[in-house]
Amino acid sequence: MGELVEYLDKKFVAIDQQFIGVNERLGGLLESKADKSDIDNLLTAIDSYAQKADTYFQEMVMLSHKVDKMEKWIHQIADKVGIKLEE
Repeated sequence: MGELVEYLDKKFVAIDQQFIGVNERLGGLLESKADKSDIDNLLTAIDSYAQKADTYFQEMVMLSHKVDKMEKWIHQIADKVGIKLEE
């Protein structure tokens, strides 16, 4: 009977160790899980970036229009003074 108890004790210790390992892995998963505040912070950062990108692209469109306008004026001035500009 003592051998059976000793054998079962070793088996239960091994099973306990497996449960401890599973609990440690699950604990790590729970710690790395994003919560609502993490998601809110991420959405805020994305919204801020999107707003900055939108502003930047609008400024680039305006700048492009200004460059086109100035280029047109330069060609008009060159025509009036008789200078041929290369394209």
